[in-house]
Amino acid sequence: MIRNILGSLVALAGAASAVLSPFRDWYAGRAGQDYRVRDLFGGITATESGVLVSILLPFLFAALLVIAGVVVRSRIVVAFAGVVVLGFTILWMVRQGQAAGSLVVGGDGAGLQVGVANAAAGGVLMLIGALLMTGRGRGRDRGQGRRARSAPEPYAAPAPDQVDTWPPTQEPGMSVQTTPWPEPEVDPYVGPDPQDGRTRSYPSYPSHPEVPSAESDPRDPVHPPHRPPPPPPPRQG
Repeated sequence: MIRNILGSLVALAGAASAVLSPFRDWYAGRAGQDYRVRDLFGGITATESGVLVSILLPFLFAALLVIAGVVVRSRIVVAFAGVVVLGFTILWMVRQGQAAGSLVVGGDGAGLQVGVANAAAGGVLMLIGALLMTGRGRGRDRGQGRRARSAPEPYAAPAPDQVDTWPPTQEPGMSVQTTPWPEPEVDPYVGPDPQDGRTRSYPSYPSHPEVPSAESDPRDPVHPPHRPPPPPPPRQG
């Protein structure tokens, strides 16, 4: 996000420098807006040019490309705008050198002047801005990569020849299990065994013909029903 903002500001600064350059002197006191676009392809002439048909036209087109590229966060569009500005600047230098016989840089205004420097600097700033921008797709991919790196990695099963607990606890100490397979579940506790005298909490009575014994009672083996008292002995008469 920060790189996109920084790259956009640099590219917009380059576009502003390129658009302002035709209004400054380019060569021997002649402003850039005095050079016609078609003179760049047919040869430099002394004919004056209108503003909208001068070298300002391709620079305005490049500035619009930069704005569009910043809005959609497209590095390719911004870089193409920088290539357009540098291309027309270099083409003008070639044609001007052919017309004047040579290109010179003079401090007295007899050679290349500040307007050419502004145009070249604008194109370079556009390219730098395109390099600084991350772009929409690349930024999304990087964001997914950060989320993938921050997500915890699942534990892998230990090799058969390595003794380790499963699942790994990352705690110090000896291993409690020597198999990579899950530990079998233990049967749930169902209470004391009624057949085991050590765990039986009630005494054993002799079986009654009408009341089943605790061993044969299918109901609760821990709390059997109360047994009726034995019948009284017969009276002697």
